[in-house]
Amino acid sequence: MSKPVLVIGSKRYSSWSLRPWLALKQSGIAFDEVLIRLRQPDTKANILAHSPSGKVPLLKSGDLLVWDSLAICEYVAELACVIPLWPENRGARAVARSVSAEMHSGFIALRQHLPMDVATTIALPEIAAEAQADIARVQAIWTDCRASYGAGGPFLFGRWSNADAMFAPVVTRFYTYGVHLAPVSAAYAEAVYNLPAMQEWIEAAKAADPV
Repeated sequence: MSKPVLVIGSKRYSSWSLRPWLALKQSGIAFDEVLIRLRQPDTKANILAHSPSGKVPLLKSGDLLVWDSLAICEYVAELACVIPLWPENRGARAVARSVSAEMHSGFIALRQHLPMDVATTIALPEIAAEAQADIARVQAIWTDCRASYGAGGPFLFGRWSNADAMFAPVVTRFYTYGVHLAPVSAAYAEAVYNLPAMQEWIEAAKAADPV
């Protein structure tokens, strides 16, 4: 079987692309990457050449197309990975899927007020109240997961999982905008941010779109 192909948007801005890209990197599965520059006159046409939904990311695996970030992460987890991408304990796995789904469908204010831009830092004089509420909820999730399931490593469920991939773009936002975090959240964010694959993504974003 040929290598899967992941179609992604600009690494500087595309939070949805980062998630399955990290899942694939952490899985140990070899894959090819097609990068489409966002915010260009031909962006829409270039995406439609690959993705029937008109959005990225999209995973091509043989004749199969998977066009949603969380669905791609789920699909990758079912392949022959070097490490499992969900917690092996059933209860922990259920919680990991719950927090991943919450991230996938929620936190609208955080997305709107603190858009992802991994190539720069932006000091915000004030963060809107609704975004502050989202930040508080994110930190509550991180604190609860670390306390209940994080004994085996620095990530939400100890070792790396798809839940960490889902929250990785939020980590970049907190670094970009200098969001103050409680100690547990700050330590977790540092572990994610310093992950070699994350640093690879950030350096590629800066090289392609220098500030």
